[in-house]
Amino acid sequence: MAVDAVLRACRILESFPPDEAVARVQDLAARTGLHKATVSRLLQTLEAAGFVERVDRGGYRCRIRVTRPRRLRIGYASQNEGSLFAHEVTESLRRFALQGDVDLLFFDNCYDPETTVKNASRMLRERVDVAIEFSTFDSISQVLASKFQQAGVPLISVDLPTPGTTFFGANNYEAGRMAGRALGRWAKQHWGAADEILQIELAAGGPLLQLRLMGAMAGLREMLPAPANVVKLDGENSFEGGRRAVRSHIRSRRARRTLVLAMNDPNALGALSAFQAAGREQHCAVVGQGGTADARQELRRPGTRLIGTVAYFPERYGESLVRLALDIVARKPLPPAVYTRHRLLTPKNVGKVYPAEPAP
Repeated sequence: MAVDAVLRACRILESFPPDEAVARVQDLAARTGLHKATVSRLLQTLEAAGFVERVDRGGYRCRIRVTRPRRLRIGYASQNEGSLFAHEVTESLRRFALQGDVDLLFFDNCYDPETTVKNASRMLRERVDVAIEFSTFDSISQVLASKFQQAGVPLISVDLPTPGTTFFGANNYEAGRMAGRALGRWAKQHWGAADEILQIELAAGGPLLQLRLMGAMAGLREMLPAPANVVKLDGENSFEGGRRAVRSHIRSRRARRTLVLAMNDPNALGALSAFQAAGREQHCAVVGQGGTADARQELRRPGTRLIGTVAYFPERYGESLVRLALDIVARKPLPPAVYTRHRLLTPKNVGKVYPAEPAP
C-alpha cells in the first residue's frame, strides 16, 4: 500500500528543475499542487536525509538525480480558496491527482480578474498539458480562452460555460429549475402564495451563468403561477454580499412572504442571516445552489428556513476533472459540456445523502 507522505516527498523531488537550479518553496508548491506548509515540512525531512540542501532562505537544491517518464501536467486555477465550494473542489483534485500519474500545479485566483489572467500566464510558462480554470468573471472568459487556444493548451472551464473550451460543472438551467420547483412547492403548501421573490444573482457571471436563476424562476412558476413582485439583488458571490444586499432591501420592505432564489449557497446563507438579524426569519423561505458543507449543516438545524439546496457534489469534482483531462490528451471524442450530478438536498434527506456528518 502506498504511503501518502512518501508519495508527496517523491513528487517534490521530481519537481525540482534540472541542472541543480534552486527552487523556492512556493515554486515547488505550485508544481506539485501541495500546500506550502506541507512542502516546507517535507523539505525539512528531505534535507535531514541528505536528499536536498538549503541554499538560502526559502531556496533548496536537489542533491540526487530523479528520472522517470514525464507525467501529465495539469494546471488548476481555483476561483478563490476562501470559498468553501472552491476549496472542496481543490481538495478533491489534489486527492485524485495524488492517486494517479498526474502532476497538479495549483494557482489561487483570489476572486480577482487581474490575478486570474496573471495565473493563466504563469500556467503557460509552466508548460501544462491541460489547464482547468474555475472563474466566474464573464468579462475575462474569452481572454482566457484565447490565451490558452493560442498556446495550443486545452482548457476546461469550471462553473462558467465559455465558448471554445470544454465545460465541466452544473447544468445551470436545470439545476435552477430543480431549486425553483422545490421552493414553489413549499410556498404553495405552506403559504398558498408569495408577496415577493428575491433573486440573489452574480452580475459578474454574465448571461450564461444567469441561466441558473432563469431556470429557478421557470421552476417556481410551474409550482406557483400566481404573480409576485420580483426584485433582483447582486450577492457578489459571497455570504457577506448576500447578507448586505438583502439587509439593505428588507429595511424598506415589509413583505410577509418572501421567497429567495440564490445563485449559490453563500448567497442563500447570507440572505437567511439578514432575515434572522431583522427578526423576520419566519417571513422568508430560501433555496441555494452547490450543496456545500455549511449549507448542509444549516439544513440540519431544526426549524431552518433554508428549504433546500441543489447539491453539485464538489468533493467529487477531482476524479471527473482528471479523467476529463486524460480523455482530452488521448483525443477521445467529448461533448462540449460535461455536467456534474445534481440532487436536491432538504432537511428530510440531507442525513441520508451525507450520513457521516454530525448534526449541529
